[in-house]
Amino acid sequence: MPNIRAMSVFMILLSSGISILLGVLVDRTSPGGTENYRAVYYGARCLIDRSDPYRAGEFLRVYAAESGEFPSDPFKKFLFLRAVSICVNLPTTLFLVASLAILPWGASHVLWLALISVSLTIAAFLVHDLARIYAPRISLLLICILLANSEVLFAVGNTAGIAVSLCVIAVWCFVKKRYEWLGVVGLGVSLALKPHDSGLAWLFLVVAGGALRKRALEALAITVLLAVPALLWVSNVAPHWPRELAANLAVTSAPGDISDPGPHSISRRGSADVIIDLQTVASVFRDEPRFYNPVALAICASILVILLITMLRRSDAQASIWCGLASIAALSMLPSYHRPYDAKLLLLAVPACAMLWAGGGWLARAAVVLTTLAATLTGDIPLAIISILTRNINVFQMGLTAKVLTIWLLRPAPLILLCTAIFYTWIYVRRAVGTETGTLKKTPEHPVSSVTGRSYRLPKAAGI
Repeated sequence: MPNIRAMSVFMILLSSGISILLGVLVDRTSPGGTENYRAVYYGARCLIDRSDPYRAGEFLRVYAAESGEFPSDPFKKFLFLRAVSICVNLPTTLFLVASLAILPWGASHVLWLALISVSLTIAAFLVHDLARIYAPRISLLLICILLANSEVLFAVGNTAGIAVSLCVIAVWCFVKKRYEWLGVVGLGVSLALKPHDSGLAWLFLVVAGGALRKRALEALAITVLLAVPALLWVSNVAPHWPRELAANLAVTSAPGDISDPGPHSISRRGSADVIIDLQTVASVFRDEPRFYNPVALAICASILVILLITMLRRSDAQASIWCGLASIAALSMLPSYHRPYDAKLLLLAVPACAMLWAGGGWLARAAVVLTTLAATLTGDIPLAIISILTRNINVFQMGLTAKVLTIWLLRPAPLILLCTAIFYTWIYVRRAVGTETGTLKKTPEHPVSSVTGRSYRLPKAAGI
């Protein structure tokens, strides 16, 4: 056991180090690197200088006066201007980064990348702490795959690195019942930074009831406490920010633009930083928002409703939350705009996979295959390879049959996430039905899986 723990520490640090090193090297190859953090940093600088960050002209004026670094390549400069100067960050995000925006850019962005590195690595260690009691080697493999394919996160410095890590850390705190105040603050900050990353996980904790609901509601209170001064500050400087933010979102989501989920999006030109929501799949068949948005939302809502209704109807809402969290982690990426760095939330799927693997049987193998594919196909290196291989494929020249046959090659990430969400939802529902009908036989030390029929040891502190 000491050897396994030592190996786990080494492998997690190594995997994290690979992404940090490669991400920093990519960041330094051209002027204007770490563009996602530049957008937040200079947006906060605009507010400090009493300029409206949601107006591209005022944003660029502040940016040109304080930095003036733009990529030399014309196409990269165009992408840079769309990603940086058109502000789509929430007031709470700008407010939270304002303390770092007081610092010079050099010190601020180094500190930001350090925060992402430390928080994501800590989140990985805590997930392994939750999962190793079931299957230490399988859980370590999944964690290393997720960490070693995070280069884009460190190259662009996206806030997802902090938001996702804090959400994962909060789950550990709540389940282990340790440092719960830290988990409350962390989840509250995560919701303020990127609510579409941790929002469904928060909702799951609320519906789970008991102590988890209490902690989730306390986290919401923290978010509100952060939102009030943020909204007052931004509204004072930019009174029309809601309309301007909506316009900016519409501009970047226009056909062919950087946030367009359709096949014509400029984000799909041989890059790993592609959109991975379910709209990207539906748009292959019909590239119209009035088609792909309702389709994606209907599919995701159906899975979410089944999961939440099952939680509300079962007699013991806190029993075996891991499969539910695994489903939520995958499902969170699908209904709205997300990119691969957001998918690091799949760390929450590791304990469920390890638990099923410990039970054995064909479901254990299915869980490992699906979770491994989800971790791999949302990773930066595999996505970069797939994007390069498929960038010259014109889906509009294909018939319906050809699109169906090639969709797994064209859009592997959202499809495997959808399969993962469905699989873990089914497992969760099956376990719940087994509990309600009295078919489960449990003992304090060796509960029996309602799915596999085999016993496995659960952590006492988790209560699951």
